[in-house]
Amino acid sequence: MALKGAEILLYPTAIGSELHLPDYDSKDHWQRVMQGHAAVNMLPVLASNRYATEANDNITATYYGSSFITDHTGDKIAEADRSDDDILYATFDFAELQQQRFYWGLFRDRRPELYDEIVRKY
Repeated sequence: MALKGAEILLYPTAIGSELHLPDYDSKDHWQRVMQGHAAVNMLPVLASNRYATEANDNITATYYGSSFITDHTGDKIAEADRSDDDILYATFDFAELQQQRFYWGLFRDRRPELYDEIVRKY
């Protein structure tokens, strides 16, 4: 996304319990995936998630909230509760973040000529 000019990644979600694994809590996995998006793009992430419990046709879904903000390395800098309305704030210096992306070399040293296998449609 950074290669296309993005300065921040926004992920509005409604994620929670898995219908086929009702006792599995995927919150940590969901957050790590979003943190990975921040790290590989060297961009802050704002990930919002609803919280609620809904039942319909004998199926119950629980959305676990836990919205969060990361810095450009994927470190969480703000996180909401699992079960409460919350507003998160963060300030970013986008010029500084652009310099950090350059200095880290993630984009400078990439080798797109080696990507053929992973971008080919099968």
